[in-house]
Amino acid sequence: MNTDLIFNNTEIAFSLKSDSELERAYFLFKMISIEPLVRIGTAATNFALKAHLPIEGLIRSTVFDHFCGGVSEDDCLPVIKKMYEKGVSSVLDYSVEGKENEQEFDAAMEKVLKIMEFSKNLKAIPIAVFKPTGFGRFYLFEKLSKGAILTEKEQAEWDRIVARFDKVCEKGKAYDVAVLIDAEESWMQGAADVLVRDMMVKYNTEKPIVFNTLQMYRHDRMDFLKSEHEKAKAGHYYLGYKLVRGAYMEKENDRAEEQDYPTPICKSKAATDENFNVALNYMLENINDMSVFAGTHNEDSSYMLMKLMESKGIANNDARVWFGQLYGMSDHISYNLADKGYNVAKYMPFGPVKDVMPYLIRRAEENTSVAGQTGRELALLSIEKQRRKNL
Repeated sequence: MNTDLIFNNTEIAFSLKSDSELERAYFLFKMISIEPLVRIGTAATNFALKAHLPIEGLIRSTVFDHFCGGVSEDDCLPVIKKMYEKGVSSVLDYSVEGKENEQEFDAAMEKVLKIMEFSKNLKAIPIAVFKPTGFGRFYLFEKLSKGAILTEKEQAEWDRIVARFDKVCEKGKAYDVAVLIDAEESWMQGAADVLVRDMMVKYNTEKPIVFNTLQMYRHDRMDFLKSEHEKAKAGHYYLGYKLVRGAYMEKENDRAEEQDYPTPICKSKAATDENFNVALNYMLENINDMSVFAGTHNEDSSYMLMKLMESKGIANNDARVWFGQLYGMSDHISYNLADKGYNVAKYMPFGPVKDVMPYLIRRAEENTSVAGQTGRELALLSIEKQRRKNL
């Protein structure tokens, strides 16, 4: 199979975009490419929302509709169905952040359960997702990660967090829906890793249902993966991992410097890329014991994974290997992979416009800081605009 340069096919990449949606995408990425504009826009948007100025309609018709599926599950359905016709599945991600009390944690769990209920009869949504701190206080994860003993009251609170995880993972197994659990900051991740492993032991008995997330910008994650593999073999359960590069780099480095400990982050972008690719290779070498969801916008890693699958005789549509990208980004990767029969899913954020703004602002800032990402999007959109003009 020739995998060379399939991501350059803009006709397939943007087949779902009308001419006006193509223009909007070009305009948005053009704006995002100008760093001062992102800073000013972010500040102005935050101010306008806090002052209750009527700007939700403007946000909805521009940045929200590009990066989000809708305000509710039902609102996302038309987009989900259109994407699935092209072979791209959806991971509905309720992107409301910063919740802090028991009522909100229960509501977040209920939202995930509702999405699973919603997806039970929809092949287009084979995967559910949540963040550990969506189900419980960051402080408790951090305290346990340090090895500290919880107070009686905190232990009762932690038990409720465990029960929320368990309820979602149990439903994942009952409905045959994979459950991806996101990774967060390194100083809370230890407790999350132990809790997710407990869920794997319980629910990954026939195949991977519960997936943890490995942020490969952490130089210790490869050793962690090997050690978890040994535990899984000894315990006769399967591993599921979403592999990503990572999303908290500046925060991690700043904290390490402030508190004077060695940063957990790889020395360079090249070292992170190498770590990611080594993990991919390891997981495919051991594909009978584990499943991988490769969350990446990196073309080289995507091509590498395709070639690894081919060299190991793994079919394009093997259920143990998934490619994932964010909705509104890297369509040239997602749709061209789906066109070749690979398993592809888009993370599709949704939620009330105002509540999803922190997520959208982070997307804009990340796009500004990732060298080449926005430029690549703009170049491909330009090529497609020109191709359509020439028709």
